[in-house]
Amino acid sequence: MALVILGHPQIENSVANRTIIEEMQKADMKLEVRDIAALYPDFKIDIAEEQKALLRHEVIIFQYPIYWYNMPAILKQWFDMVYTYQFAYGSKGDKLKGKKALVSITVGGVEADYKTYGKHNFRISEFFKNVEQTAYFAKMEFLNPRFFHGTSTVDGFKEDDVKHRARLYAKDLLEYVQKQDL
Repeated sequence: MALVILGHPQIENSVANRTIIEEMQKADMKLEVRDIAALYPDFKIDIAEEQKALLRHEVIIFQYPIYWYNMPAILKQWFDMVYTYQFAYGSKGDKLKGKKALVSITVGGVEADYKTYGKHNFRISEFFKNVEQTAYFAKMEFLNPRFFHGTSTVDGFKEDDVKHRARLYAKDLLEYVQKQDL
């Protein structure tokens, strides 16, 4: 069974992330989704509850949109509060050891814009080294990140097209997760 930490602060306004989550929940797979923005609109994370959720699962999916080349603030707060000393790191901080961490990102722009000297100057994977290092520091296995590009209806992508591609993306993501959760 996998855990999805949904870090979208406005899921009701998201075409891509909302569709991905809806499709994942329809699948014939045991999946726990924690919408942390809905659970903690005041950013007061229930550390014990979140740690219990992490302990229940072997695969942890971090699903969120890229915001100014980073994760949304609610997800950063979640990491800062939940990955505590003697839980995620420290001499007795091995509670996440061996668990698999998967970053699944929605990106408004097209993939071609994310290259060295391109529109955004860096490859998309370079913006997530902090999450990768966090996983390694917590002794987790960091799986290859998944990126869903071209999701911004503001940038001209048609809502129906984004929904259709999000459904396909969710199906592919779940197949990948099922292979990891042996």
